Amino acid sequence: MGDAEDATVTAAAAALRELILAGEKYRQVASAHLGLDVGAAQAVSYLYSRGAMGQRDLGVLLGFNTSSITALVDRLERDRIARRLPHPTDRRRTVLQLTEDGRAAVDALGPWFVAAFDDIEPAAMPTVTAALSTIAENLRVQTQDMAARRPAKASGADGR
Repeated sequence: MGDAEDATVTAAAAALRELILAGEKYRQVASAHLGLDVGAAQAVSYLYSRGAMGQRDLGVLLGFNTSSITALVDRLERDRIARRLPHPTDRRRTVLQLTEDGRAAVDALGPWFVAAFDDIEPAAMPTVTAALSTIAENLRVQTQDMAARRPAKASGADGR
C-alpha cells in the first residue's frame, strides 16, 4: 500500500471511529429519551432491526450471561416494550418480540435517526448504503476475530 492509500485508509478509519462514537452518543441520548438503560436500548435495536428472536440469541448478541439477559427481558416485558411468545417449533423455548408500544417508541426516534442523511445527495444514497453495509459486515467479522483472541492490555493501543 502506498503512502497516499495508507493516508486514505487512515482517514477512513478515523471517520469510522468518529461514526462509532457518534452512534454511541446517539444510543445514550436515545436510551434516556426512551427511559431505558443502554443495554435495554441495544436489545430493542436488535429486535427492531432483526425481528423476533430467542432470548439466548439476544443474550449472545449483547454479550450477556443467562441471568443478565433474563433480568433484561423481564424489565422489557414489565415496561411493555417487548413480550415473550411461544417458540414456533420448541415448546421449551420462547421468542422475544417488540410490542406495538416498543415498535412505536423506536419509530418515534426515526426522524432524528434519518436526519443523519440530510446532507447526502439523493443520487449518492445507493453508494452510501452499499458502503455502510460493507463496513458493517467487515466490522462484524473483525469483531468476531477480536473476540476469539485474548484481549490485549490497554497500554497505549490505538483501538484499530
